[in-house]
Amino acid sequence: MSIDFGQSTGINFSLSDDQKKVQLAARDFAENVLAPVVRDADREPDPLKAFQMTKPAYVEAYKRGIAFCMLPKEYGGGGLTNVELILAAEEICAVDPGFACTVLVNGLALLPVWYWGTEEQKQRVLRAATSDTSGEYLAGYAASEPPGTPGGTANFDAPMPHPVGIGVTARRDGDQYVLNGRKYWPCNVGGWDGEGANVNLVVVRTDPDSGGTEGLSAILVERGTPGVTYDIIETFGHRLTPNSEIVFEDARVPADNLIQGTLGNGDLLINRNFAWSGPVAGIAAVGVARTAYEAALAWAKTYTAGSPHPMIYFQNVGYVLGDVAARIEACRYFCWKAAHYIDQHEYHGELIGALNKTYCTETLLDSVYKCMQVVGVNSADRKHPFEKLLREAAIFPIYDGGNFGMQRRRIHGVLASPDFNPRALMDDEYVEFTKQMETIDTIQHTEAPQQPLEMA
Repeated sequence: MSIDFGQSTGINFSLSDDQKKVQLAARDFAENVLAPVVRDADREPDPLKAFQMTKPAYVEAYKRGIAFCMLPKEYGGGGLTNVELILAAEEICAVDPGFACTVLVNGLALLPVWYWGTEEQKQRVLRAATSDTSGEYLAGYAASEPPGTPGGTANFDAPMPHPVGIGVTARRDGDQYVLNGRKYWPCNVGGWDGEGANVNLVVVRTDPDSGGTEGLSAILVERGTPGVTYDIIETFGHRLTPNSEIVFEDARVPADNLIQGTLGNGDLLINRNFAWSGPVAGIAAVGVARTAYEAALAWAKTYTAGSPHPMIYFQNVGYVLGDVAARIEACRYFCWKAAHYIDQHEYHGELIGALNKTYCTETLLDSVYKCMQVVGVNSADRKHPFEKLLREAAIFPIYDGGNFGMQRRRIHGVLASPDFNPRALMDDEYVEFTKQMETIDTIQHTEAPQQPLEMA
């Protein structure tokens, strides 16, 4: 086979005019609308009040088409591609990733309605989200549950009977489902007043006799549903997005609110959502690290530390900041690749999304700390941004499906498949994610471990 080297156009990393417009519009919002409220809101001790302080910025984001930019235009959304979403997300996350998480969760809650809902559900739910005249509409996504024995969703796909994994049950009773149980950590679900978002997508066990990945489904729970209460969780990072506990006590939800295409396959919904959110979390880490790097570079170019010249001329400072700059660039393009892959493969990308999330979030957490080392003890002074940036960066590896557990387990499940092609991502081939890939690493040893012999 001969190769015509003269005809290659290469891979284009330049943004199109439309992509540049998305990026600059997001930067304008982040720097001129969001940034002025972030510092005071982050320091508000009450987590609900802190979230409420971002409400004017959120309403402006809604008016500018940011809040539901990920939904298709045919239902009133912004219709952004995933690449465009990533470009916008970096700009917002560079100012505050918590606020960006609020917007992200709107997508986690409502994209499954687009994927698997009936046309009636799409018209009813998606239209309501994109046509709210107040600009305050929030959608929550609830999958995670409290830690415990034997419950907790870190191993939600462990193949053991209920209540292991997802324990919230939804029992059919005529034309309703009756929900019981608790969710812990879901975002947006409490709404602006702690009394409920406009609508919440809740992953439940519609077949309580099943365990592991079987019998899971997704159902919409609307604000004001009797038997549902919320309690805001106080977190050390991402403080401007609201995490909550939800308690369901015989909460009755119309059977028509079940997302029919998810019946029995709520586990695949969770994994598809993680595929979509993987590069968003990755680019969020890029945005935070970018802010830390720019602040540390400005510091190094300003202060001399007793030398005749600014610190940037010290060899170690220059080397460390150069390494950080390289990591930011590498992770940014990995996020672009992941988002492009998801655009090309019908919003599937379970493998590349997990690879992207684990690598970028861990690489850049370390980079934020290296920037603090360049600045030294002054980085601990809260008049500088580093303390907040470190708190934000520390959240990334443990949220959105913790890297130690759910994310790496998904990667492991794909790699262990007999049919896996290790060059698939390089060749832009579709990598299917199946139920058979889910339960790896979750097999429990029911017998007690053997005790070591005592030394004589």
